[in-house]
Amino acid sequence: MALLQLTVIPLGTGTPSVGEYVADIQRALEKENVSFQLNDMGTLIEGEAKDLLALVAKIYELPFQKGARRVVTQMVIDDRRDRHVGIGDKIDAVRKRL
Repeated sequence: MALLQLTVIPLGTGTPSVGEYVADIQRALEKENVSFQLNDMGTLIEGEAKDLLALVAKIYELPFQKGARRVVTQMVIDDRRDRHVGIGDKIDAVRKRL
């Protein structure tokens, strides 16, 4: 199981606000029926690495479909194959050590 931290930054939209674009991404993730969690700097998504990469390809297009002229997409994948790691597991591991 892998975790993906995804940040999509639409540029050339005429406004500094990106909430409308983030909401579109959240709706798309709900339709995909994946585990995800919005945070202040992006969205954390849980799944198999190959599925997450395919999902990013879909999400990547959303701001362009809404009229953005340029999109910067940042993603970080943590793919651990020796055991299942889900959203919140890393935080729990640190809290146990505190």
